[in-house]
Amino acid sequence: MTTMPPVESKATQQDEWEDGAQDPEFKPLTREEARQWRASQPVFSVWRLVGVQLLAGVATGLLGWLLMQSVSVGWSVLYGAASVVIPSALMAYGLTSSALARLTSGFAQAAFAGFLLWEGVKVLLVVAMLWLAPTVVPELNWLGLLAGLVVVLKVYWLGLWIQAGRSNENG
Repeated sequence: MTTMPPVESKATQQDEWEDGAQDPEFKPLTREEARQWRASQPVFSVWRLVGVQLLAGVATGLLGWLLMQSVSVGWSVLYGAASVVIPSALMAYGLTSSALARLTSGFAQAAFAGFLLWEGVKVLLVVAMLWLAPTVVPELNWLGLLAGLVVVLKVYWLGLWIQAGRSNENG
């Protein structure tokens, strides 16, 4: 015959599940410890990311032009890169340097609303630039445009990977 384990009361289970009940060693940081931790974390600049995107776009455009021996491919790749870099730069300006960013800097919900606003502006500008691509770039090469767009978009992942590596170095 098997015996049933004792049934815990609901109050006991709820006490165990409360926030922090499983972490008896949790200790909040003091103001000085938090300042030191922040100082040890790598600084991330959106402007540096936009700069790296620009460099990647120019390098890809030159590479496309050299490999394909076609100026139209080079311009197509550059336009694809520009259709990511220009909206990203506008969003970076809007989030870091605009009057709206200065007004909302102390309020989390307003800053989030500003982020959503600038993200919407960025997406609309990307769509407009891609819509205008056939009229702006003579002899547009769609694969070249797509290559420039994808390479510059992947710079985000490169930045994230580098940032993660720096975080691991700092502990």
